[in-house]
Amino acid sequence: MALFARIREDIHSVKERDPAARSRLEILLCYPGLWAVWIHRVSHALWRAGLRLPARMLSQLARFFTGVDIHPGALLGRRLFIDHAMGVVIGETAIVGSDVTLYQGVTLGGTGKGHGKRHPTVCDGVFIGNNANVLGNITVGENSRVGAGSVVLSDVPPNSTVVGVPAHIVYRNGQRVLITDPHDVKDPLSDALIALSARVEELEKCLCVEGIQPHPAEPFAAEEAERSAYREDLERLQEYVSMGEGI
Repeated sequence: MALFARIREDIHSVKERDPAARSRLEILLCYPGLWAVWIHRVSHALWRAGLRLPARMLSQLARFFTGVDIHPGALLGRRLFIDHAMGVVIGETAIVGSDVTLYQGVTLGGTGKGHGKRHPTVCDGVFIGNNANVLGNITVGENSRVGAGSVVLSDVPPNSTVVGVPAHIVYRNGQRVLITDPHDVKDPLSDALIALSARVEELEKCLCVEGIQPHPAEPFAAEEAERSAYREDLERLQEYVSMGEGI
């Protein structure tokens, strides 16, 4: 695809996805995320040609001016939109598909010092919210969404929404995903919550054996009685207390 045709395509995609973009000239002059993508195309060409040091130097120059750190070895698809730009990091073996949107602070990083494919693959049409971390050799499926501040450590199926630390699926194919097993959350506290729940069930069984009802028919009866008495006192005081009328 011709250079200028690709530039026009990038500008058009930003205008479609960002309601704050008022004109193509504004996008050209005021969107550092777009500059970072364009500079990366040059540094990536140098990287593939074996000119590794010049490629790294150019990527560092882009980092200085745009706040976006894209390794020259990363593969970026068409119409990538990096909104607000600052703090975005894309690792060496990361693969980013077409029509992907990244917000500020997103990291597509690794989890160790191993060689080979160690960064994520982000498929077409993915949206990643600000300050989200997608780590390791995992895949985020097509048209999926990653919530802001999430930490994604495992594969995300297509057409899914994930949130949390670590991230878990809350929507898939437009349907709400209900979590019934705490292990599905993969939270470090899951085991503690499961043990606590099991202990509560055990205690309730013991109370039932001894003839004690663990759940009263009206668990907040005493509190409701106190509230009713308080309301009655307020109604009696209204006859004597002025609320400032006529001042």
